[in-house]
Amino acid sequence: MISIAYIRVDDGENLEKAIKRFKRMVEKEGIIREWKKREYFEKPSTIRNRKRKSLERKLAKKARKAQQSRSY
Repeated sequence: MISIAYIRVDDGENLEKAIKRFKRMVEKEGIIREWKKREYFEKPSTIRNRKRKSLERKLAKKARKAQQSRSY
């Protein structure tokens, strides 16, 4: 399903204000993030490796925090 972001601009509304509203809406919906993610094809193995490394970093950070709290 394709979702198109749009805003309704009132007659007396400042154009800069309308653009700011549009940018906030696009950022909130994650459209730009999704577009950047899909900009280039990424092999499934690359996706798995990226997610695995991210999880390893997260667990290592958690372990460091636990180690620091025990040392105090």
